Amino acid sequence: MLKAVARFAGITLGIAFMYFVVGLNVARCQSQDQKPQTPQDIPDAPSATRPSFPPTSTPVGDTPPPGAAPTNEQEQLPQNQAPPGEQQSAVPPENPPSELPPPMKITTVPEGSVPPDQPPANEQLYRITRNVNQVIVPFMAKDENGHLLGGILPKDVSVFENGNKQEMNFFTSDPFSLSAVVIVDNGMPDVALQKVNKTFGAIQGAFSPYDELEIYTYSTVVGKPSGFHPPGQKINEVFNDLADVRGHNNGPAVTGGPLGSQGPTINNMPVDPQVPTVITPERESHVLNDAILAAANDLSKRDRSRRKVIFIITDGREYRSTSSYQDVLKILLSANIMVFGIGVEGSAIPLYNKVERLHLPKFGYSDILPKYANATGGEVFNEYTRNSMEDIYLRVIGDARNQYTLGYASRATPSSTYREVEVRVAGHGPSCKSAYRPCVDVTAKAGYYPLPPGR
Repeated sequence: MLKAVARFAGITLGIAFMYFVVGLNVARCQSQDQKPQTPQDIPDAPSATRPSFPPTSTPVGDTPPPGAAPTNEQEQLPQNQAPPGEQQSAVPPENPPSELPPPMKITTVPEGSVPPDQPPANEQLYRITRNVNQVIVPFMAKDENGHLLGGILPKDVSVFENGNKQEMNFFTSDPFSLSAVVIVDNGMPDVALQKVNKTFGAIQGAFSPYDELEIYTYSTVVGKPSGFHPPGQKINEVFNDLADVRGHNNGPAVTGGPLGSQGPTINNMPVDPQVPTVITPERESHVLNDAILAAANDLSKRDRSRRKVIFIITDGREYRSTSSYQDVLKILLSANIMVFGIGVEGSAIPLYNKVERLHLPKFGYSDILPKYANATGGEVFNEYTRNSMEDIYLRVIGDARNQYTLGYASRATPSSTYREVEVRVAGHGPSCKSAYRPCVDVTAKAGYYPLPPGR
């Protein structure tokens, strides 16, 4: 009996031990299937700048290679269905927009019948193209005594282009900051040049701190001692260096002797018989056109909000420039540059300056300065003494700064043809006879060359 009870107890303990082992294995399998979340698997809070997406079931390092067989978990789930227990998110994944097919392109004509960079023909029928060129015209209005006239209103001004009245869209009497180029003629006789050199301080003092100044010199060649700088220490140093420059000899030209152009001589016979004997001295070059062209090219690159002017101190002679008057004038009018001149030496003599303006073929111009000033809306003041030159600097720069400025939109066809401009101001004061012969002297550019159309 005791043996039977012991056998039964042993069997019972074996069965209990077997159940214990099986339960332990089952618990181990469940613990492997239910992997606890680590801090990295906990989703972040919703961001205000980045959309939240459901976590992917496949880690980044376990992404199967292309063409690999799907796992059991991937075979059981559809492509767009979330795994059980996870909430379906309404926000699409990051890359689906690039996987969507492009929108259908609908055209009204067959493909290939219209060039790709042009709209269809039915759209071109309703396209209207109009070329508009904004023209800016500074002008001076002076009374009978040569003083600037104030108080002119837009209703008093009329502007004409090629005889046709234009509608103004801009008018102001505010002064402008200047972008100015001062050109000094070093080819003048030394007596005249020394008068000019002693007035350089007055030239610099006539400009304001808001202006910018560049300096050019010329004689047989063009020189550029300084680029654009505000009136200050840099410009003062350049003027101090120019004050030591000497002009040409006032005596007669040397044609013979050891300093002559024919070389050494023995008993008035040249040592080298092939060298021609010089009887008449050769005229020296005086490249005024080239100097104005160089200054105009620099001014054309300056800010459009500034008024662009050229001040020339010269006797007006021009000879042997590589640039012609017409070519230089075209650059001046295209860039809206005015030319002001201070004539010295021969051009300042009242009767002699009129004779010098005559032009003889192959002899250059004796005084070409008034032609530049009249065409660009500037002025020329002929002064002979040093004190009068210092006084005229303030007047010239003041006239250039304090001008009226009008603007209009020209609808003429873009071309390189010269266009005439005329500014008329109604009469002021009881002594004026009529509006056609007013008591106001108007100075403005005679015309302009339009810029080429934009591409």
